Amino acid sequence: MRFLRKCFRMLLGRRPVSMQVGAVCRDPTTGLVLLATSRDSGRWVIPKGWPMAGRSLSGAAAQEAWEEAGVRGPIEKRELGRFSYNKGQDSGFSVPVQVRVFLLTVTALEDEFPEAGQRKRRWFAPKKAAELVAEPELKAILNALDPYEVQK
Repeated sequence: MRFLRKCFRMLLGRRPVSMQVGAVCRDPTTGLVLLATSRDSGRWVIPKGWPMAGRSLSGAAAQEAWEEAGVRGPIEKRELGRFSYNKGQDSGFSVPVQVRVFLLTVTALEDEFPEAGQRKRRWFAPKKAAELVAEPELKAILNALDPYEVQK
């Protein structure tokens, strides 16, 4: 029955939600969060991308953090939360995407990384970062970060 329902939805134009992974990159001494600009619109986002073969979801999120923001560090295996957005496609259409978010503790920030020439990055207090991102569920994730939960 579930299979038939899925096929029926596909015929009517409803696509299943795609999944991406993302990383909230946090400085362990200050509690600040690193945001990067998106390549297309220049809006502030967390590093995110598609799952990768041979990597766990958190491992893929850590790889995206490196590629998009030059960040290295340990990443939590447990999800911090999830948010949804519509990802624009080259065709002009958009697809619904749910991003599974993991917390990455930044131990190194490199100046040279794969997308360095395509993005800007900046540190923000979690509340300010929440004001700058567009997605309501991501705002909630950032607002829920404890500002005092940093290493002393």
